[in-house]
Amino acid sequence: MSLKDKKVITIVDNNYNDLELWYPIYRLQEDEVTVHIVGEEAGKEYTGQYGVVAKTDYGYADVKAEDYDGILIPGGWAPDKLRRYPEVKELVQKLDAAGKTIGSICHAGWVLVSADVLKGRTVTSTPAIKDDMKNAGANWVNQLCCVDDNFISSRSPADMPAYMKEYIKHLDK
Repeated sequence: MSLKDKKVITIVDNNYNDLELWYPIYRLQEDEVTVHIVGEEAGKEYTGQYGVVAKTDYGYADVKAEDYDGILIPGGWAPDKLRRYPEVKELVQKLDAAGKTIGSICHAGWVLVSADVLKGRTVTSTPAIKDDMKNAGANWVNQLCCVDDNFISSRSPADMPAYMKEYIKHLDK
């Protein structure tokens, strides 16, 4: 399969989960997807929970939702900071409104909660934020991967093979 015409954003801040950022990036690159790492500013280095460094390609102000086919939001502790950026919330809202593929894993659900895009959606996440997801109007389920239209969600790094299989399937539509 080749998805060489597809472009995906992944967002990052310090204390992202290393596996939840890099596994999806490498998996998409295997299918020739262009993946841009986006943070508060371009060229900045962010350190994951296990010490792996990610350098951003772009800052939030440099990207437009209409230029991308999807977004991947890694977990870790970074989502608690990411959800505070108005640009991140707006990016997620615009991608959702356009039906673009939105992937969230583990604590990444916090970004979706703050972007106010979960009402009526069936999603999963780490059980630690189950109440946050439900209070935002989501139907939370405890399964390794959940697909609800353009939302692909998963619980933890252990679920990533199923998560990325579904993400790529939706991206290929």
